[in-house]
Amino acid sequence: MESESLSITAANPVALLPRLAVLGAVVLWGASFSTMRIALQDLHPLSVMWLRMIIALTCILPLYRTVSLSAYRKGDWKLLLAAVIFQPCLYFWLESAALGLTTSAQAGIISASVPLLVAVAAWMILKEPMSTRVTAGLLLSVAGVTVLTLGGQATESAPSPLLGNSMEFLAMVCAAANMILIRILGRRYDAWTLTVMQVVTGCLFFSPGIGYLMEVPAGTFDLQLVLILVFLGAGVTLGAFSLYNWAITRMPASTASAHINLIPVVAVGCGFAFLGETMNPLQMAAACVVLFSVLMTQKF
Repeated sequence: MESESLSITAANPVALLPRLAVLGAVVLWGASFSTMRIALQDLHPLSVMWLRMIIALTCILPLYRTVSLSAYRKGDWKLLLAAVIFQPCLYFWLESAALGLTTSAQAGIISASVPLLVAVAAWMILKEPMSTRVTAGLLLSVAGVTVLTLGGQATESAPSPLLGNSMEFLAMVCAAANMILIRILGRRYDAWTLTVMQVVTGCLFFSPGIGYLMEVPAGTFDLQLVLILVFLGAGVTLGAFSLYNWAITRMPASTASAHINLIPVVAVGCGFAFLGETMNPLQMAAACVVLFSVLMTQKF
């Protein structure tokens, strides 16, 4: 009995590491909504995204020897291409555009729909069964997101919440599709290699942002903006995706995506603290519906 107890205790830290990695990624992602909005005040969305990717790539270069494609099998390029197109390309393009049109708090709430979208994607692609509870939660979540979107009023900081929230939801669809593909590819490819593929593809996809950078006055890049870009590039683009890709190859996709529920908490908190963002009563009620719909689908 004593040896069995010791073995379980010794195994617990190992089992805990993937969850800690997901939590770290979630905190970084949640904080990225408000910091991204601050960066978008001075730079074009494509410029911000290209800078994020190039900063991440700079951090990767010294470790290029650790990237391995030895596990490649014929036909894998289709899955790999689809994975990097969904994320970072479409996901970041949609989200960066959305954050220029809506608040980081509303965008963060919409991100809570990812676990439900992953469940639907797993049902469609991996043929995993979807319970009645998950189906009901999905419908309730869509209703909540719809009310949250339609209930938004145009303000100086959120000029078009309807379009912005719609684009954010599409970004979440891309994120869910990517999670399923990463889960499949993670059976053969290590998380670091998949992350590097995402970063390199992102650098190429967002390279048109260089043109917009040429038009930015040199004095725009003050210490605050530089630190934000470093945080977004090294901390979020590289750090968060490395942590999440590593974790999702060591736990079920549905379990990993359930931790996404914490992103709205971090996003709303940062939005209130750093940007003074608020939501009207109807939107707050809709936000509660979205969070409740996600909670009702989880097994505790």
